[in-house]
Amino acid sequence: MPPHSLALLGFCLLFAATSWAQESPEDTQNATADEAETSTSSERPLLPERSVSEAHTLEQRLDKREQQMLQAGTDTFLALWLPANVGEPSGAVILLPGDVENADGAAAIGPLRRKLPDAGWHSLSLTLPDPDGDPLPLRQASAATAAPPGDTATTESTPAAESPPEATVDEAAQAADSGTISPEQRRQAHVERVLARIDAAIAFASQQQQAREIVLLGHGSGAYWAARYLSERQPDNVQNLLMVAAELPAGFAPPLDEMVTQLAVATGDFFYKDQATDRAAALKRLQASKRAKLPTYIQVSMKALPGNLDIQQEQLYRRLRGWLTQHIRAAGS
Repeated sequence: MPPHSLALLGFCLLFAATSWAQESPEDTQNATADEAETSTSSERPLLPERSVSEAHTLEQRLDKREQQMLQAGTDTFLALWLPANVGEPSGAVILLPGDVENADGAAAIGPLRRKLPDAGWHSLSLTLPDPDGDPLPLRQASAATAAPPGDTATTESTPAAESPPEATVDEAAQAADSGTISPEQRRQAHVERVLARIDAAIAFASQQQQAREIVLLGHGSGAYWAARYLSERQPDNVQNLLMVAAELPAGFAPPLDEMVTQLAVATGDFFYKDQATDRAAALKRLQASKRAKLPTYIQVSMKALPGNLDIQQEQLYRRLRGWLTQHIRAAGS
């Protein structure tokens, strides 16, 4: 290589080495910060609680005229309203879904809210907050990446592990509060949220829609919340309760057979007799009603038809419609 080329190459190497040596620590820190920010922004965002996500889905899917945004304390929640298809409505049925359902659940709540208007009743189906009793497994953004149940389950006696990025906002808040708020306090807060939503629904039906009679109808754990509301609040304008496949939410008390004895309303208790545990629980409620000498407590057994859901739903609707025709108790009577 010619001498002048060697000199030029040496000059270039010297200049590059000098530039690298003069790079400031601040530049290095900025680069590291940029990398960290990029990494953080690529993390999966926290998911809202299940009931909020499902409410947003219903808002996008259903007719806007059915949607009512009600206020319960600081909570704004979705309710689904359908007016009765008659000139003189009998009243309003407020439907409470179970923990695994939403305000338009296919198992019972959705079909009933659409069919009851044909029987002369307004229907108002509520969105309830996620259950807050026993700790729940952490939900993840994708079912394909869900961790095994053993990795996420917690108990009240064992502190929950640090919530991963996939944890819901509500569950992360519970983990953060676990050092200062007891499980019993969390459960009581959930009770107040649910009862406040029922209060708001009754106010909407009676004050804004001038419903002549109001009936609470709960499915699954929703039946527990309807019964608990009536036993604790004892509103003058609600004298009728319908329970369908009633269940006790995990971690809550008292059991339904104890609560039944405190109900001073006309009650229709509909249950499916195919499962031994359901039959046993229904028998306890019936025996409790007899000991308390409740003349307006009526229990109806039905046969589950899992192979034909449409027929099962129609059977339930006809039984409920018959009860509403024969056993309704007017408010103030």
